[in-house]
Amino acid sequence: MDRFFKLKQNGTTVRTEIMAGITTFMTMAYILAVNPDVLSAFKSGATGGDWTAIFLATAIAAGVMTIAMGLFVNFPVALAPGMGLNAYFATIILTSQGKFTFSMALTAVFISGIIFIILTVTKIRQMLLVAVPDGLKHAITVGIGLFIAMIGFKNSGILTVAVEAGNDIKAHQFTDVLSFETVFHMGSLEDKGVILTIVGILLISILMVMRVRGAILFGILATTVVGYFMGMVDLGTLTSDQTTWVPDMTKLRFADFDFPGIMTTGIISVIATFTFVELFDTFGTMVGTASRAGIMKNKEEGNKRVGKAMFVDAVGVSGGALVGTSTVTAFVESAAGVAEGGRTGLTAVTTGVCFLLALFLAPIAMLIPGSATAAALIVVGVLMVQSIREIDFSDFVYAIPAFLTIVLMPFTYNIANGISFGIFTYVVLAAVANLSGKGEKKYSIHWLMWVLAVLIVLRYVFIGSQG
Repeated sequence: MDRFFKLKQNGTTVRTEIMAGITTFMTMAYILAVNPDVLSAFKSGATGGDWTAIFLATAIAAGVMTIAMGLFVNFPVALAPGMGLNAYFATIILTSQGKFTFSMALTAVFISGIIFIILTVTKIRQMLLVAVPDGLKHAITVGIGLFIAMIGFKNSGILTVAVEAGNDIKAHQFTDVLSFETVFHMGSLEDKGVILTIVGILLISILMVMRVRGAILFGILATTVVGYFMGMVDLGTLTSDQTTWVPDMTKLRFADFDFPGIMTTGIISVIATFTFVELFDTFGTMVGTASRAGIMKNKEEGNKRVGKAMFVDAVGVSGGALVGTSTVTAFVESAAGVAEGGRTGLTAVTTGVCFLLALFLAPIAMLIPGSATAAALIVVGVLMVQSIREIDFSDFVYAIPAFLTIVLMPFTYNIANGISFGIFTYVVLAAVANLSGKGEKKYSIHWLMWVLAVLIVLRYVFIGSQG
C-alpha cells in the first residue's frame, strides 16, 4: 500500500489517510440526502425522478468515481453530484412545460460529459479557463449560490411565489406583472415546515460557527430529530415490511437516455450550460486542493496530476448520467480531508468506500424531511457567495457583467441566462473601453470570448428567451 500510494514520499501514513478520507466523507455526505430531494423535487416526483433511484445513483457515482480518482491519479479529491447543477437539472424539467423529461436531462448531462472529455484531451479546456476573466468565474459561483439558496427558501415555504393580478392566469403561460403587483412573499411562520427550516438553518449555522467537521450533515440529522418531535418524521417506516436495507438495484435508471427526444428547443443551451459551469467549478477545486496538499510544489508534476484528475472528473460527468444522476464534479469539501493530513489517493479511496457503504442507509436518508435539506441548500448558498470578495466592483468593465451574471441566475431562475449576459456584456464593455481609450487599462478579450458572445446572440435570436 505504501508503494502504490507513495505514502512515505508524501509524508503521510495509512491511519492519517483513512481518517482524512472519513473526514471528507462526513463533510460532503449531506449530498446523499440533498441530491435526491432536489432531483425528485423534494420527493414529489414532479421531475419524473424517483427518490430511491436517485439516492442509489448518487452513492454509486460518488463512490466509484472517487475511488477511481484515488487509484488512477493518487489524488485526495472526492467527487459527487454537484450543487447548483443538480438544481439546474431539476429546474429545466419543471419549467419546460413538459418538453423536457428526466431521461432527456440525463441525456444532456451524458453528452456534456463526452464534450468535457474531448475538451480535456484536446487541451481546449485549459484555453477556455484562460479566456474567461476571473471576475466572471467568481460571479458564476456566486450566482449559483443565490440560485440554490432561492430553491431552498422556496421549497421550505419561507419564500412563496404568487401573482396578485386582476385577470385569471392560464396554466403554463408567462405572465407580465405590473409594478404594483407582488410576486415574492414571506411564507407563514405558523407552518411547521417553515419553522423546521428556520431551526435547521440555526443548527447548521451554529455548528459551522463552532467549526464542527461535517456541520452540514450533523445539522441535517439534528433537524431531522427536531422534526420527529414536531410530528414530521415517521420512524415507523424503518420497521415496515416494505422497507429494505439491501439496495434495490432494479430501481436504478441505468443508461436511461432519450437521444431522439432531446432534439427539442433549448437542448444546445442546456448542454452548453452543464459543460460551461462544470468547467470552472472543477478547475478551482482541483488546483486549490492540489496546492493545499503540497502537490503543486513540483509544478510540472503537479500540473500532470491535475490534468489526469480533470480527465477522471470529465469521465465522472457521463458516468453519473449513466447511473441516473446529474453532473458529477470534484467537491471543494475535499479540502477538509487535506486539512486532516490527507495527501494521497488513499484518502479518496476511503471516502469512496464510505459512499458505497452508504447504499445500505437509504431508509434512514429517506426519513430526512425536505425542511432539513432546504436548510442545507440555503447554507451551501452562503458558502458559494463568499467568492464575491474576489470580484473587482470598482472597475465597471468587470463589475457590470459580474452583477448581471449574479442577479440573473436567481431572478430569471436560469443559470444559463446569467452566464450568457455576463459573457456578452463583458465582451461589449471591454471592447468599448479599449477602443475609446477611457478604460482603466487595456482589457484582454480572448478570441474564444468573441466566439461565445456570437453564439449567445444566436441562441437568443433563434431559440428565444423564455423557458
